[in-house]
Amino acid sequence: MSLFLPGRVVVFDYGEVISRTPHAARDALLAATGCSAEELFPVYQELRHDLDRGDLSTLAYWRAIGEHIGRSWSVSEVHRFWAIDFTGWFAVDPEVLDLVEELHDAGTRVALLSNAGFDFGDPYRHSPMASMFETVVVSAEEHVLKPDSSIYRTTCDRLGIAPAQMVFVDNRAENASGAEAVGAVGHHYTSPAGLRTFLQELADAAEGVPA
Repeated sequence: MSLFLPGRVVVFDYGEVISRTPHAARDALLAATGCSAEELFPVYQELRHDLDRGDLSTLAYWRAIGEHIGRSWSVSEVHRFWAIDFTGWFAVDPEVLDLVEELHDAGTRVALLSNAGFDFGDPYRHSPMASMFETVVVSAEEHVLKPDSSIYRTTCDRLGIAPAQMVFVDNRAENASGAEAVGAVGHHYTSPAGLRTFLQELADAAEGVPA
């Protein structure tokens, strides 16, 4: 059945929705840095908000991690860590990307809204998947993170739609709820199968198909 949602734009989060969780990259980071998971990843995650908000450059982010755990890293070391981490996020879940393609090919408008650093903007916009996205909104470029209401409104403004026309998909419940708070339809992503069911129900409702 067609995944056509007339009058709607389905806006996807990227990390751990379209992309897979980068388990192998995280193992490689531990090997490269010589840190334990307990040492590295709490700080990695804590400071990620500053990176994704655009308050830290990539170099400053990794240097700040080093300072927090008592390490001093050269630019070449940081570049190595960054390359491992960055490329790890570009392994996608084909089931989800296939759903994006189904929506796009059926005539449904699709877009991307991601909490991510400046370094992700160009890859998002120039990768093969970018051919399907009408708009790409990156948190660092807006200096605001989901679930702040302003980033959803900015996305709607760029798409030329009212919030009620946006369907937002995110793996974090608070981000889906943030979209709902401005009047959009939110979906807390947990699996490709669950996402397909959700989208098909919306498409069926648009066509007047009984549930």
